[in-house]
Amino acid sequence: MGRIGFYFFYGLNWLITLLPLRILYLFSDFLFILLCYFPGYRKKVVSENLRSAFPEKTPEERLTIEKRFYRHLADIIVETLKLTHMSNSQLMKRFRLTNPELLEKFFEQGKDLALLVGHYNNWEWLVSVSLYTRYKNVCIYKPLQNKHFDRFMFRLRSRNGIEMVPMSKIIRNIAVNRDKNIRAMYAFIADQTPAKPDIRYWTPFLNQDTPVYLGPEKIAVRLNMPVLFLNIQKSGRGYYTVTAEVLIENPADFPEYTVTETHTRRLEEIIRSAPEFWIWSHRRWKHKKPFNNGQDSCRDS
Repeated sequence: MGRIGFYFFYGLNWLITLLPLRILYLFSDFLFILLCYFPGYRKKVVSENLRSAFPEKTPEERLTIEKRFYRHLADIIVETLKLTHMSNSQLMKRFRLTNPELLEKFFEQGKDLALLVGHYNNWEWLVSVSLYTRYKNVCIYKPLQNKHFDRFMFRLRSRNGIEMVPMSKIIRNIAVNRDKNIRAMYAFIADQTPAKPDIRYWTPFLNQDTPVYLGPEKIAVRLNMPVLFLNIQKSGRGYYTVTAEVLIENPADFPEYTVTETHTRRLEEIIRSAPEFWIWSHRRWKHKKPFNNGQDSCRDS
C-alpha cells in the first residue's frame, strides 16, 4: 500500500474506531467472512500448519479450529485498531493483569525482568500492563516492511510510556537504564521466525522442528534477569486476563538452552489447550532444519 492508500486507511480507521466495540464487532463478523471464505486469507498456510501441528486430529476437528481461528483473527484486527480511541480505563477493564503483586515483588528487589509472550490471544493489548506497575516497559520489536504501517503500529504500541527498541540496540538500552538506576521490564515476542541467516537453534514445537530466537535467553542469562511468561487468556469477547508466570528466576544458574526450552514448552502447552487463539496464518515453518545441524551456543560473549 502506497502513501495515498495508507492515508485513506488512516482517516477511515480514525472515524470508524470512534464507535464502541460492540458496534465494531459487527465489522468483525463481516471481516470473518472475508478472511475465512471470500476471498480467504492465507487459507493454504493455515490449513497446512494445522495439519502438521495436529496430525492426530480429524479433518473435521482441524476445520473447526480453522474457522474459530479466523473469527478470533477478525476480532484481533478490530480490537487492535480500536486502540486508536481506547482510553486507559477502558483498556484496563477489558485487559486485566491478575497478579501485579508479582511484578511489585521483583521491583522491590531491584531486579529487571525479561518478559516472554507469544502471538496468542490479544498480545497488542499488552500495552495496558504498564498501567499496573512502576517498571519502565521496553518492548523489543521488529520493524514492519511497510514504513507507513510501521509508524502507525509504532504509535499504538508505544502508548503509556512504552519504549520500542529494536533487538540490535537492546543491550545498549539496558546499559543506559541501569546507569540511570531505572528498573525495566523487557518484553520479547518469543514465537517469531528468525531470518534464515540468523537461525542458531532448533527445537520440536507443535510436532515440527522449529527455529527459535536465542536472543531472550542470551540477554536473560548475561544479565541474570528473572524470566517471566505472560499467559494471556480470553474470558469473553473483548475481555482478557494476563497472568505473569515465573519460568526461571536465576537463569544464569541453569544449563544452556533451559530458558529457550522452558518458554517454548510453556507456549506449546497453552496453544494445545485452545489452538484457535494462536496466529496460524504466520509462515512459522517456512525454514526446514538441515540434516546435520549443530546448535550454536547461546552463552557466547
